[in-house]
Amino acid sequence: MSASGAQALAPRDAPARVVYLDHAATTPVRPEARDAMLPWLTGRFGNPSGSHPVARAARTAVDDARDTVAGLLGVAPAGIVFTSGGTEADNLAVGGALRARPGAVVTTGAEHHAVLHAAKGFATDVRTVGLDGDGMVDMERLAAVLDDDVRVVSVMLVNNEIGTVQPLDRVAALVRRRAPHAVLHTDAVQAAAWLDLRTAAADADLISISAHKFGGPQGVGALAVRGGAEVAPIVFGGGQERERRSGTHNVAGIAGMAAALVAADASRVEETARVAAHRDRLADGLIAEISDARETGRRAAKVAGNCHLRFPGVESEALLVLLDEEGVCASAGSACASGALEPSHVLLAMGLVPADAASSIRFSLGWTTTAADIDAALRVVPPAVARLRAGR
Repeated sequence: MSASGAQALAPRDAPARVVYLDHAATTPVRPEARDAMLPWLTGRFGNPSGSHPVARAARTAVDDARDTVAGLLGVAPAGIVFTSGGTEADNLAVGGALRARPGAVVTTGAEHHAVLHAAKGFATDVRTVGLDGDGMVDMERLAAVLDDDVRVVSVMLVNNEIGTVQPLDRVAALVRRRAPHAVLHTDAVQAAAWLDLRTAAADADLISISAHKFGGPQGVGALAVRGGAEVAPIVFGGGQERERRSGTHNVAGIAGMAAALVAADASRVEETARVAAHRDRLADGLIAEISDARETGRRAAKVAGNCHLRFPGVESEALLVLLDEEGVCASAGSACASGALEPSHVLLAMGLVPADAASSIRFSLGWTTTAADIDAALRVVPPAVARLRAGR
C-alpha cells in the first residue's frame, strides 16, 4: 500500500497517545503469559484428551497449569475446572451447584449479570440483598433471607464497577450458621489482580476467575471447587474436566492464564502500592479540579486499581465520547453493559438515584498504568467536564 493510501486509512484527528484506564474491562497481556502461550500457537499443538505423544505433551501443559492455578487459589488441583472465562465460571458455579442440589439462591443486587441471570435461569427462588452507600453487603438483610432452603449464596469478592472488597469471611460465617446446606460462591474475577486469593477467598466453596482481568488472554477462566462442594455440568459433551465441563481444552489460553496468575502474584505487593499511588493522585486531582466531583464508596475499602467518580450534571456517555477524542479510555461501568443507556444496577443497588448513576465514570488502573497516564487524564478530564456543563 502506498504512503498516501495508508494515510487515507488512518483515523482523522487520532490522538497522539492512547491512555488506557479501563483495566477492569480487560488488561493488556503480560509478557509472561505471551511467552507461555506462544509455543502452543506456533509449533506445538495437540488435544489433551488423546493418548499419543503429541496429545500427552498438551495434557502435561494443562496439568502443570492446573497445579499452578490450584496452588495460587488455595484448592486441590482436582478442584480446578477450566472454562471459557468468568461468565462461564459464574454460570457453572450457580447453575452447576443448583443442578446438583436444587433450592433457593441468595445473592446481592451488585453482582455481575453472569451471576444474576444464572440465578434467575436455574432457580425459582432468588433472594437479592441490597448494599449500603459504600457498596458493602447489608449483613442484617443477608441474615434475614438465609434459611435451610438456601443451596447457593453468591457474593462477589471485589465489585467490578466500584472496586469494593466484600467481607467474605463474615459472609461465610453467617452462611454457615443460617444456611448450613448452602455452598458459598464468590466471583473473584476482579480480585485476582489485587488480592491473595489463598487467604481472601479461603472461606468460599466456589471461586470464579477470568484470565484477561490479570494480564492473561481473553477467552479462558476457571472455577475452583473446594472440598465437598458439588457441581453438576451445564455443558455436555466429551466429559472433560472430571465430567464437570466438556469441550476440548484451550491449551494456549490455559498456559497463559497460569503464567499471568504467577506474575500477578509475584508482583502484587509492589504493583498494588504503585497503582494505589497513581489512583489516589488521579482521584484527588480530579476532585480538586472539578466542582462537585464525588468519589463513589470509601477508597480504603477498594482495590488499588479502582477510581470511580461522579460528575453531577454530566452524562457519562457524553463524557466518554470527549475522552475518547483525546485518547483516554475509561468506562461508564461494566464492560458488558457499555453502550447501554440504562443506569448501572450496581449504583442503583447502593441507593444512588438514576441521575447520579448516569453521571458516573470508572477509571480503572492496572499493571501497565504509568505516571504519564495520570498526567494525561488530569489534563483532559476537567476541561471535558467543563465543556459539557457549559452545554458546548
